[in-house]
Amino acid sequence: MDELKEQLIEEFGQDSLNEGFGELSLTIDSNNIVEVCLLLRDKFGFDIMIDLCGVDYSTYGQSDWQGNASSSGFSRARKKQKTKTKFSKRFAVVYQLLSLEKNLRLRVKSFVDEDSPIIESVTSVWSSADWYEREAFDLMGILFENHTDLRRILTDYGFKGHPLRKDFPLIGEVEMRYDEDLGRVVYEPVSIEPNVSVPRVIRDN
Repeated sequence: MDELKEQLIEEFGQDSLNEGFGELSLTIDSNNIVEVCLLLRDKFGFDIMIDLCGVDYSTYGQSDWQGNASSSGFSRARKKQKTKTKFSKRFAVVYQLLSLEKNLRLRVKSFVDEDSPIIESVTSVWSSADWYEREAFDLMGILFENHTDLRRILTDYGFKGHPLRKDFPLIGEVEMRYDEDLGRVVYEPVSIEPNVSVPRVIRDN
């Protein structure tokens, strides 16, 4: 891990690399994503991309519920955030890479613009990125340029919006049911009130 860290700093600079909890994270410019991924695969030996996801940082460090847990374990409680980090861009694409030969992992992060969240597809580097990029497009609304089949993969074809964005309502926007008279599925506005989820705190004692 130390050797990899030194090599990454030499190649990309100290400011691009972060270390925490025994893991390395590399932040790169979205305009260079394919070139960097090819370099990480061919020079550094990261031959497998095991995961890709989109991240929405719009409410990072905030919470709708806070306080101290009661003995029952059902009250609103959370650990206070120690960091108030603000990101210049709202969306990021995160790649989890694995080197089988060296048994090492690396997280690669690349931020995209909020108004036009577009980044080059890395399916030409790792074919496993195909469905992951479709998932990030479907749930987060991030566009992957030069992807050969970029369409929704988890939501319905006529679905509007992107469910994992922080501004998407927790209860959704429409609900569906089968209409016996029409003989088909119909979509209607949701009929339930919005509700803030409260986690249950389970104590050993």
